[in-house]
Amino acid sequence: MMRAHLRARWLAAAVFGLGAAGRADVLPEDRTDVLYHRYEGGGLTVQGPSVLVRKKFGDSFSASYQYYEDLISSASIDVVSQASTYKEKRTQHNLNLDYLHGSTLYSAGFIYSDEPDYKSNTGFFSISQSMFGDLTTISFGYTQGWDRVGEVDKGVFQKWVGNADHRNWSLGMSQVLTRNLLLGLNFETDESDGYLQNPYRGVRFVDPFSAKGYSFGPAVAPSTRTGSAGALQLKYYLPWHAAVDGNYRLYSDTWGILANTVKIGYTQPLFTDWTLEATARYYWQRHASFYSDLYPFEDSQNFTSRDRELAQFHSLSLGLGGSWEFHPGWPHWVDKGTLNFNFNRLHIDYQDFHNNLIPSLVPGDEPLYTLDANVMQFFISFWY
Repeated sequence: MMRAHLRARWLAAAVFGLGAAGRADVLPEDRTDVLYHRYEGGGLTVQGPSVLVRKKFGDSFSASYQYYEDLISSASIDVVSQASTYKEKRTQHNLNLDYLHGSTLYSAGFIYSDEPDYKSNTGFFSISQSMFGDLTTISFGYTQGWDRVGEVDKGVFQKWVGNADHRNWSLGMSQVLTRNLLLGLNFETDESDGYLQNPYRGVRFVDPFSAKGYSFGPAVAPSTRTGSAGALQLKYYLPWHAAVDGNYRLYSDTWGILANTVKIGYTQPLFTDWTLEATARYYWQRHASFYSDLYPFEDSQNFTSRDRELAQFHSLSLGLGGSWEFHPGWPHWVDKGTLNFNFNRLHIDYQDFHNNLIPSLVPGDEPLYTLDANVMQFFISFWY
């Protein structure tokens, strides 16, 4: 459930671009986006609408508001193994303010997310500065989050189990290297403390007195976590207005996670009004130092987790997208619009998380778990 929350937040950021990017001396354009998104895979379905409105006030101020909704239903392997299926709704409200002063853009905002067992409040601030004739843009951002974690059983709220605080610092630079080549460098570090585990995902340990040969118990994760990530992006503009881009990201944290991400993309305008995109993303992650699919006995170590998000795995995502630009004659205050569609196919191979739903004579010899998911986004945008 917590992972569904984070996945939905990622979808919102990916579609609507909550972070500042590109030149700092330009305010975001006036526009309205209406989105429908759907994620389906591994027994989890997340779907819902979203609306984003941006509006400038004079030459120096801009404001935006976004409403985002998830309808979540789950019968995933974690739920089927240890709990009951569930359905719930999550709503999110985002407010962002921009102030442009010369070549400096200041942005600040607040995000409130609410679901039956998770309340999240996030404030953020960023500053971007263009220099050297707009060939270089430097940006810095800070985000502070306050979350409250609870438990729900069969759709009925049970109790609050803890709080978690999150802090993130980011530093970025974009540099025009040549007429056709753009470089992006980003570094971020984050700190979290409090209740940082998933209350629905326990641990599995050998139990000779159980008919299955194992039993489940509560997980115990550290109450602090610090991570850092660095990313490099290159974008090259080709003839026929096409572009190819590549991105590499390295992440590590104090839980022992080490992750590598490689992404490539290609963009091609067609017939004046059409733009097609193709992407491929590969991700590999080393498991957390205290993670195990099967512990030798209960309470075998101080920290324990069988959360598959902390396991060792690799994933491949392939995506296709397209947009069509149109110019409506009515209403007259609309300059243009676009219809946009994106589809991603995600495949995850877990390398030390076993599918315990398939019986085995020896605990831990079950087949490794795999997950396939479809992610779809459809939205319409209007500029005015």
